Amino acid sequence: MAAIGFLSHDQRPLAAELVADLAAWLIDRGHEVRLTEADASRLGRHECATPDEELAIGLDLLVGVGGDGTILRAVDLATAGAVPVLGVNAGQLGYLTTVEPTGARAAVKRFLAGAYIVEERMRLAGRIVRSDGSVQPIRPALNEVLVERAELGHTVRIEVTLDAAPFTSYVADGLILATPTGSTAYALSARGPIVDPRHRAQLLVPVAPHMLFDRSLVLAPDTVVSLRVVGPRAGHLSVDGRSEGRIEVGDVVTCDGSGPSARLVQVGAPAFHRVLVSKFGLQPR
Repeated sequence: MAAIGFLSHDQRPLAAELVADLAAWLIDRGHEVRLTEADASRLGRHECATPDEELAIGLDLLVGVGGDGTILRAVDLATAGAVPVLGVNAGQLGYLTTVEPTGARAAVKRFLAGAYIVEERMRLAGRIVRSDGSVQPIRPALNEVLVERAELGHTVRIEVTLDAAPFTSYVADGLILATPTGSTAYALSARGPIVDPRHRAQLLVPVAPHMLFDRSLVLAPDTVVSLRVVGPRAGHLSVDGRSEGRIEVGDVVTCDGSGPSARLVQVGAPAFHRVLVSKFGLQPR
């Protein structure tokens, strides 16, 4: 019997309905089902409640039901146990989800039958080196690390160093350091390149740069990228859309592609180009 966990979007009724259906179906067949304490309370499945920090221990599969934000959180929870994550779309675009609601039960059946593959997705590892020399680790990023302006109506000046060699300083609304998975997230809206998520690379994408050099860079995954806020105004750091706090003048955010991989389940042949056709409504001309 398998141990399968679920994480659902807390404001989408469809997500709750799908989790309730899948949980009941699995329990009836003798499988172990785990839910976060919040989801268990919401669904009335108190016997399945598990603290977040224990959810991935000994788990075979974690199913995220929602949008990309839900899948990002599921990946974070799954990291400790290197648990594979299956994404079911109950959101909007859902680049990280591989299964539509109507195919959710069939996808879980295929997982239980061993008819699946696991894609290893690169994540960024990073830290903040404060101007006083103290070091603060940041959570691994599946989509992007963003250093942006802290004050509306102003830019931020960021000095970029690549493998300890000075590159240039950007005056911009912000700088995105993205993974290939994150190329279709914030980096896309800033006109960064679209990269097959199975690739390994780092994408440095300026946001509304106030300078002549406004091109995105595609860097090797092991390049050590350092972003120093050089003033006169402080910046703000977020990782996968979640705040990591203020970056003062003189602080440095340093990243590379050595973060623990995200393990995403594919129950059909992966075809990134088909995802783009679907999400963008592309048609042959």
